[in-house]
Amino acid sequence: MLTNITTKNFKNHTNADSQAVQKNIRFELENYLHYIFEKELNSPNSVLLSYNPFVIKKIAGYLSGKINLPASIGITGETASGKSTITMDLIETIESFGIEFGIPDIITRINTDDYYYDRSEMVKKAGSFSEFAKNYDLDSPEALELELMKTHIEELLAGKITYLPKYDMSGTAIRHDNYTLAKPSKVIISEGLFALTEKVKDAFSFKIYVDIPENIKRERFFVRAKERGLGESANLIYENANKKAEVYVRPCKEYADIVLSGYAERIKYKNFINKIIALVQELYFSE
Repeated sequence: MLTNITTKNFKNHTNADSQAVQKNIRFELENYLHYIFEKELNSPNSVLLSYNPFVIKKIAGYLSGKINLPASIGITGETASGKSTITMDLIETIESFGIEFGIPDIITRINTDDYYYDRSEMVKKAGSFSEFAKNYDLDSPEALELELMKTHIEELLAGKITYLPKYDMSGTAIRHDNYTLAKPSKVIISEGLFALTEKVKDAFSFKIYVDIPENIKRERFFVRAKERGLGESANLIYENANKKAEVYVRPCKEYADIVLSGYAERIKYKNFINKIIALVQELYFSE
């Protein structure tokens, strides 16, 4: 795949030689990543819909060690686009690699939805979450404390332990602050409707947008609405979500590094990320 010159050889060279070796590795990585991306992009039912060519250089910079920082990944898409499922599959794949090669704390997840403001008293006053949702806009960035989310991401990137909030999605609108211990890791990943909006997007080194056809999105939404007991308010919530997505979510696609398909087979996402992980394995863990 790559030559037998890897980052493990740096210690055998002078500083000048090491820089030359690293540059050579980056060049090889860029070429191979370009091959991986183009092959996937042109495959049937591809997980990739498009990508910014500069993302290849960024990934190569992280993999080669030129960028010696944790990688932060922000994933967004409309309601029911599949972004949460894709995120969990990415996390599972990366965690499996960490377990196999003894890398502790390899990835930390920050759930954008956990930053919704606590509105439990408003739910009680309304009598139910469905009644509360008729008069409260959950599909606006202003419903979330995104500044706090950005602060937590920046703390983790700086190597600091922090405590994340936890929002109750069962219909109580309760947010428990300082709930989840989060440790610094190699990868910080976050997903949500507003993960790439203005208040927080600059915290991410990689921005991913998940796109999906309207008919599939609608079908998924109403299945979820029934599970959450949204009742008659589901139609109004869906219409509002579409209007707000046009304002807050869809524009994120324009500056995304990668646009993923939200309806490809799940195994294909794992296969794609495993091809990139294989490069890490060859660089740092091959004999």
